[in-house]
Amino acid sequence: MDFQDFLQHLPNIIPAELPAEKAHVKMAPLERVQLMKNLDLSTKNPRIAAVMMLLYPKNKKTHLILIVRNAYNGVHSSQIAFPGGKYETSDADFQETALRETHEEIGISAEKIEIIKQFTPMYIPPSNFLVHPFLGISSQELSFYPDIREVADIIELPLSVFLNDEIIIEATLSTSYADNISVPAFNIQNHMVWGATAMILSELREVLKIAFDQKI
Repeated sequence: MDFQDFLQHLPNIIPAELPAEKAHVKMAPLERVQLMKNLDLSTKNPRIAAVMMLLYPKNKKTHLILIVRNAYNGVHSSQIAFPGGKYETSDADFQETALRETHEEIGISAEKIEIIKQFTPMYIPPSNFLVHPFLGISSQELSFYPDIREVADIIELPLSVFLNDEIIIEATLSTSYADNISVPAFNIQNHMVWGATAMILSELREVLKIAFDQKI
């Protein structure tokens, strides 16, 4: 999608109602859905994080940035994610967390990003994080400078590809819930994107498709 055409849809995106769990569940492993039915989040005292869903022009076409996390001894090792990270007490709010972490992880300063909308928070049971997603746009072409300590690679995903239903697949994976289970996923540039990132992406897709007057 041409970036200037995308900008014309912002008046529809900003006030759009969030589909929340209705969108999340479409990309959720069945085991997670069952777990969440009986979960009382007030007893978990989750850690707080925020992530940035950043849209920007590349060769005049709208793109979404994702990162490939470095391998490490943890539940999110080598996974596809959004730029983002843990809330710090020095952050004024969760939006500032998303902006700060985006700068730290991929080198894009807060001055280059306009926050458009906050999306539905996502609880991640394996790591006990409550993640606050934000949609941001940059009106200029960007050069990324990944932090090699945290980011193994970046994925520049054309928005037209993201909105194509052909990238939605079923994958057999071993997860924190069980081994060799079938999970819904996005096949993005030969990466399997599943779990919390896929669920957040699902809500973004639905909001954008409604704003663009496309079939969900």
